[in-house]
Amino acid sequence: MEVIYQYAWLIPVFPLLGAMLVGLGLISLNQVTNRLRQLNAVVIISLMGAAMGLSLALLWSQIQGHEPYLRTLEWASAGNFHLTMGYTIDHLTALMLVIVTTVAFLVMIYTDGYMAHDPGYVRFYAYLSLFGSSMLGLVVSPNLVQIYIFWELVGMCSYLLVGFWYDRKAAADACQKAFVTNRVGDFGLLLGILGLFWATGSFDFMIMGDRLSELVETGSISNFLAILFAILVFLGPVAKSAQFPLHVWLPDAMEGPTPISALIHAATMVAAGVFLIARMYPVFEHVPAAMNVIAFTGAFTAFLGATIAITQNDIKKGLAYSTISQLGYMVMAMGVGAYSAGLFHLMTHAYFKAMLFLGSGSVIHGMEGVVGHDAVLAQDMRLMGGLRKYMPATGITFLIGCLAISGVPPFAGFWSKDEILGAAFAANPLLWFIGWVTAGITAFYMFRMYFSTFEGKFRGNDEKIKTQLKNAAAEKLGAVELAPNFGPGAMKKGELAAHDSHGHHSTSPHESPWTMTLPLLVLAIPSMLIGLIGTPYANYFEQFIYSPNESLAEVMEKAAEFDPHEFYIMAGSSVAISVVGITLAVLMYLARKIDPAAIASKIKPLYELSLNKWYFDDIYHRVFVLGLRRVARQVMEVDFRVVDGAVNLTGFFTLVSGEGLKYLESGRVQFYALIVFGAVLGLVIVFGVT
Repeated sequence: MEVIYQYAWLIPVFPLLGAMLVGLGLISLNQVTNRLRQLNAVVIISLMGAAMGLSLALLWSQIQGHEPYLRTLEWASAGNFHLTMGYTIDHLTALMLVIVTTVAFLVMIYTDGYMAHDPGYVRFYAYLSLFGSSMLGLVVSPNLVQIYIFWELVGMCSYLLVGFWYDRKAAADACQKAFVTNRVGDFGLLLGILGLFWATGSFDFMIMGDRLSELVETGSISNFLAILFAILVFLGPVAKSAQFPLHVWLPDAMEGPTPISALIHAATMVAAGVFLIARMYPVFEHVPAAMNVIAFTGAFTAFLGATIAITQNDIKKGLAYSTISQLGYMVMAMGVGAYSAGLFHLMTHAYFKAMLFLGSGSVIHGMEGVVGHDAVLAQDMRLMGGLRKYMPATGITFLIGCLAISGVPPFAGFWSKDEILGAAFAANPLLWFIGWVTAGITAFYMFRMYFSTFEGKFRGNDEKIKTQLKNAAAEKLGAVELAPNFGPGAMKKGELAAHDSHGHHSTSPHESPWTMTLPLLVLAIPSMLIGLIGTPYANYFEQFIYSPNESLAEVMEKAAEFDPHEFYIMAGSSVAISVVGITLAVLMYLARKIDPAAIASKIKPLYELSLNKWYFDDIYHRVFVLGLRRVARQVMEVDFRVVDGAVNLTGFFTLVSGEGLKYLESGRVQFYALIVFGAVLGLVIVFGVT
């Protein structure tokens, strides 16, 4: 087994090799590389499969009890300063490696069907592979500096992938918004890293935590500084995991291709924030004020995301706000000290949310045959309905995902979410109440999504709805012509127009090809069963992933003290609120016993608040975008009038003085003597008078 650990560095190198090979091919032999698209895909998928196999072997070894493995080399040194780079394999790393590689592997298979006709097919695979390498490098990093390097690489890959269809203004704006918003959090993270190094003299997680605790206890640094450093570090996960107030980038990032939504914005990159909190847990646990900030930020974000998701009609944006909400649960769990519960939900959520996003991509793929390659129409649930009979595999897997995220037993989400709610109740009943209400809202909006999409009558051929949606979109964009969505099966503008004019569209949607449905069916298995490893009766997950401040013996002792009555009460309450949410969704969107429009009109202020995303985008636009533009104009005015004015005045004075002096330099000695005589005479007069 030791040999596996010695070659664990190959896990991030395999996908990096794939990205390099394809990237070099695109740069040097572009046309040939693009013609060999299937071969490129096979190479990249195979290399990710190799990384997945090695990751599974490491996880199995860790389950069998192998000691954590650390391998480093000195990267830089100056005096007493030594910076090492390398990799570490422990329980947390092994778990994250398997999550990232399995989801990435399935998403890459799915991509072959989804991007089959896209001209950027090969480039997309290169970006996917580069992202996979960056994320895996982040996971195996043994210190904060190396994590920060890969953290930024992951952000760069997100920028490239969100803006993959860069010729669409919405996609170009979205990738810039994601990039800038994440830079805000990353700047805080950098300041926090530097502050912790200044205080503790180390970038190692455990050493930083122990030393920071000692320094606060002895009074060497103030408690305020410890809180400040911890919160600055937390700003990194706030941005990366789309927590309030830096959550605004994630819904816009849905402008990228759907495989990216599944891989980056559901299962891996956004989970990197939660992973960093777990890695930094030895620091955070010694700063109770920071833990409270983390817990309440997560709780509010969970509630915020859920309340906005209620009114979303774009299927991908609804899932995006759902992701924000579920990430809030994970962050809240970390904040209340439920280390294993947060990571358990990270794992279960990665599988069922990846499946839901891929399911939405399958729906979009099927809808495009009816409404064309227009994101406004293909992604709007008001044009869907009745898709289950046309797309049975997509429909059943989407239903499984809805049951899992709603916390219905025995699906995966029930066990992980219930563990978080139990820990929140023990820490602070207010946090539990927020999480409990959010669970009911989650069940409601997810089944609203399912019923609107897969049940009832198909509305895709309703020209009246199409016209309303196009007019609304045109009005929103200021009557600017909507660019076509160069998504799956997309063609160039001229070809698209010809395609539409020749009436090649179907009157009904169709099931996706096997390369898209197979990953859905595979992901459905962990979405149903993986939660069973974390049941409170035999919590194998907690025994495997116990927090850094605990021993296995302490975890086993807690398991022995398990109170089934308390579990039944907590689980019963969470299931009950989920059933209430599902029932409301049935009455509104399936049985049609309650009119959603009538309810919306009665609570119009709340409805408008949700529909306008709590006005965060509007506020940020006015305060930051327009505000910074005004500041920039003022700075430009000062630069023009003061700085440029001073420089121009100096130049003007030099020019005038030069022009004047040239008349005094005639070259005649008598003239110079006269000037000297005049100067001497002037001095005599001046000093004689005084």
